[in-house]
Amino acid sequence: MKESNYSSSMTGLELAREYYFQVGRPMLEAQFPEYLPKIAAGLVGDGSECLGFDDEISRDHDFGPSFCLWLTKDDYDAVGEEMQHAYASLPGEFLGFPARNTSARGDGRVGVLEIRQFYGRYIGAEQPPKSLKRWLYLPEDKLAAVTAGAVFEDSLGEFSRIRAALAEYYPEDVRIKKIAARAAGMAQSGQYNYGRCMCRGDTVAASLALNEFVRQAMSMLYLLNRRYAPYYKWMFRGLRDLPILPEVPPLLLRLVRENPLRAENAWKAEKIRNPYLNQADERVELIERICVGVIEELKRQSLTSRNDDFLEAHTYELMERIRDPELHMCHVLEG
Repeated sequence: MKESNYSSSMTGLELAREYYFQVGRPMLEAQFPEYLPKIAAGLVGDGSECLGFDDEISRDHDFGPSFCLWLTKDDYDAVGEEMQHAYASLPGEFLGFPARNTSARGDGRVGVLEIRQFYGRYIGAEQPPKSLKRWLYLPEDKLAAVTAGAVFEDSLGEFSRIRAALAEYYPEDVRIKKIAARAAGMAQSGQYNYGRCMCRGDTVAASLALNEFVRQAMSMLYLLNRRYAPYYKWMFRGLRDLPILPEVPPLLLRLVRENPLRAENAWKAEKIRNPYLNQADERVELIERICVGVIEELKRQSLTSRNDDFLEAHTYELMERIRDPELHMCHVLEG
């Protein structure tokens, strides 16, 4: 990618902000001055640049000078098509960056958008959700997408009102229900099934159990930090910014880098103290250290009072802390 010295260090959000204020806003002032006080402008939604994670690798698609303009339905019906035409006529290159390279499935992420339709793509018609069950089943990465990025200006406030309500995070009963599900999932996949699969010598099943444990553990960290987990490929990257349990991500990294074959071979030389846990497998120790760290944080947040290293044992108390009858009756793994 050909860039000037100035643009080479810019993030995607910085680029979008500069492009809007230097190119986009002057266009609106000249062609749509009466609508300017009613337009929300920014960059929100899908894309690594909205999360602040963009790099040279991620810039090969759906990246370039661009921004979003959000209108109410009435204003969109009145002027949306005309405004989109004006947006499309803006210069593509800016500050050394080439025009946005839209992928086959990346259309509609930027440009002129209707507020309710924009949020509808991510969370449906209820904006924000009205029921706890609806909150429970919303895709978390979609909630992360609509609360990431930046709003550059929004005089009307309608777009920001919905965004702020979503950014307040899950209702506490929903958060606790999800924490209970992650605790059960971590116990089942990591503390229980990984060791048993390795005991059988089934390294494929053990790898699946380990991957599930890592996914569940990362999700648990986001829940304990009250942050929405982003799209799966950015989940680990996003852990760098979480203040609670910063010691766990390095353990997860060691967990996935450990050689499973070495652990399997070591089994034969190790005197077995537990028929289902290979004490020579460093992953067993790492899994336990991660789970103990999570349990200690659950105690700090007054979500459990039990003294048990097995996460499954804490799910019962977690479920008892849910006040909503409908959520309380859900299976522990739901959510």
